[in-house]
Amino acid sequence: MRSLAAVLCLGVLLVAVIGMLALPTAWAKEPINTDTQGLAIKGYDPVAYFNQGKSLKGSEELTYQWMGGEWRFASAEHLDLFKSNPEKYAPQYGGY
Repeated sequence: MRSLAAVLCLGVLLVAVIGMLALPTAWAKEPINTDTQGLAIKGYDPVAYFNQGKSLKGSEELTYQWMGGEWRFASAEHLDLFKSNPEKYAPQYGGY
């Protein structure tokens, strides 16, 4: 009986350790900072910073919902680029 209890105890411990290691991965994506209207980065186009090296206001007609925020874009091309890889273009640290 003791060996069965030891095996069960080790099994529970193993599950607990694996669960603790998985937590940082589950929380790796930070929430996005939005304004009172739910806009991420105050409605500016995040792709423009990379492709044009400047800030451009996004259009109300070109939007994408991601990570709890509304993202706006100056062009359909920028919208498509963001959709294909949002982590590449979204600001770090949730946009703070």
